[in-house]
Amino acid sequence: MSSAAEKFWSKVNGGDVETCWIWTGATNGVRYGSFTGGSGRQVLAHRWAYEALRAEIPAGLSLDHLCRNPTCVNPWHLEPVTQRINLLRGETITARKAAQTHCESGHPFDSANTYRSPNGTRKCRACGAARARRYRATHKLAAQPQSA
Repeated sequence: MSSAAEKFWSKVNGGDVETCWIWTGATNGVRYGSFTGGSGRQVLAHRWAYEALRAEIPAGLSLDHLCRNPTCVNPWHLEPVTQRINLLRGETITARKAAQTHCESGHPFDSANTYRSPNGTRKCRACGAARARRYRATHKLAAQPQSA
């Protein structure tokens, strides 16, 4: 039976520190490499590579692919970070929203013009005030009796 290292290296294309090492074996549902490690359990290939070639992953941290390539298992392309930092660095809706400096109408997300809704999302005070004015104007006209 082959060792975990032999299984790992048989599924890797690449090898120099600068380029991505592409995992050619099985992947999980989000394109991360996966294989049966030395314990007989499934392990994520990039995590195995980091711990085998660099250092133990600190408790509570996840590995961020600095190259943005989930099939890469080059441990020098990985950095242990908090889950929040990992999400904010990514290309997700959460990351795009967090990076916004202005609302869709162009008003700044600054301390005077921003409030947090109960679900934690940022809201523009200027847009909220404009929405409230439109609502009040529309409902005032509808509530007035029509003259003949």
